Amino acid sequence: MARTSTLPKNLQPMLATLTDAPFDDKDWIFEAKYDGFRMVAHVEGGKVTLYSRNGKVLTHHYSEVAKALQGAKHDAVIDGELVAIASDGLSHFQLLQNARRRETKLQYCAFDLMFQDEQDLRGLSLLERKKRLKAILPNHKLIAFSNHRTTFGTKYFHEAERKGLEGIMAKRAESQYLSGARTGDWLKIKTSRRQEVVIAGFTAPRKTRPCFGALVLAVREGKEWRFIGHVGTGFNHEALKELHGKLIKLREVKISLPQKGERRSYHHVGKAYPCGRSEIHRVDELGRDAPSCLFGA
Repeated sequence: MARTSTLPKNLQPMLATLTDAPFDDKDWIFEAKYDGFRMVAHVEGGKVTLYSRNGKVLTHHYSEVAKALQGAKHDAVIDGELVAIASDGLSHFQLLQNARRRETKLQYCAFDLMFQDEQDLRGLSLLERKKRLKAILPNHKLIAFSNHRTTFGTKYFHEAERKGLEGIMAKRAESQYLSGARTGDWLKIKTSRRQEVVIAGFTAPRKTRPCFGALVLAVREGKEWRFIGHVGTGFNHEALKELHGKLIKLREVKISLPQKGERRSYHHVGKAYPCGRSEIHRVDELGRDAPSCLFGA
């Protein structure tokens, strides 16, 4: 149930397919899988526009990143990931969720180049596109080029595990860039098992807690939604208020889902809403940058 992008087709990012295990192959390259959200940067005449994967304009939220990209050596459409860097040097999605509420070390990690000046580069090989991308990126602390390894994906995956990274990306070195498509030429390999879930609704608050009690999570099974649990912790007051404001607009009716032999009522969200990430659960196939919608990124 991925949402339809409002980006023009030629600006929509290429998507990766989830796979189970790392592998070695001389025809593939391997990159870090960042713990952030996808961002397309359109640089034209010194003006930079930042887009989420689904076409939401993010420039005004991350003006410092846009300003840094003004130093690009050519007009370009760049594909990358926005991350928040913690004191351990790793990217952490929870920090990114709160980046607009508190000072956070941001970095835009660029890994592909769709257009340079007026030239469409999507038909070139991945390695050629990355070579051109590296040459045009500005030398700025907020901008990083995504380096890669060749051939030995298994070793790189185990390194990522030891370092606490989310996983690695495997990409066919000669692959073309297919805007908006999910293919087997780009693969994502995660270091831990995570469940794709949606927010089906929310419960009423109890005692002194404001806004809502907990988010009701569900997974799709055939044509039905199956309840899998609640998430009620990890929200500060600002996050509770902001998320409640978004979900209340989608509320339709009060319904119930089976829960261990009983039925409990909750406020139903009109559309199954991809949920943001906690420490162990994250939406992925349902829409990688869903947290942009939930948390206003």
